[in-house]
Amino acid sequence: MYQAIRASLPSGRGLRRWLAACALLTAGGAASAGELELLMFEREGCSYCKLWNEQIGPAYPRTPEGRSAPLHRLDIRDPLPEGTVLTGRAPVFTPTFVLTDDGTEVSRIEGYAGDEFFWVLLDRMLGETGWTPDDAPPPQAENQQPTEE
Repeated sequence: MYQAIRASLPSGRGLRRWLAACALLTAGGAASAGELELLMFEREGCSYCKLWNEQIGPAYPRTPEGRSAPLHRLDIRDPLPEGTVLTGRAPVFTPTFVLTDDGTEVSRIEGYAGDEFFWVLLDRMLGETGWTPDDAPPPQAENQQPTEE
């Protein structure tokens, strides 16, 4: 019986996803947002990264999404920040946006197809964590410096 059960379980990357799904089910169903972060993997000379920087970059930190999932930029060749776990393959395309919840990948966007697609996909990814715009921290005053914890 043990071998039959073992044979039916996924392996490799599929096993990680299966275990994550089991953890969500045993936690009571819906996921709840922990500490969210949006990793942006980019590279010098990437025209789509440049377009994202022009269309989204300046506004992102002032949006409910940006206040809830602060942006952390990484060169695609940089090592992952300590404590970060990707559940998919290492990023190949730039830009790649990886949403993490308490350091573990929840979902990702590969590439940039324009601002409307980005916001729709990002909201869908955030929704997977149980996040709603009402969960966003309040905006900071323009001249107010962030506080250190």
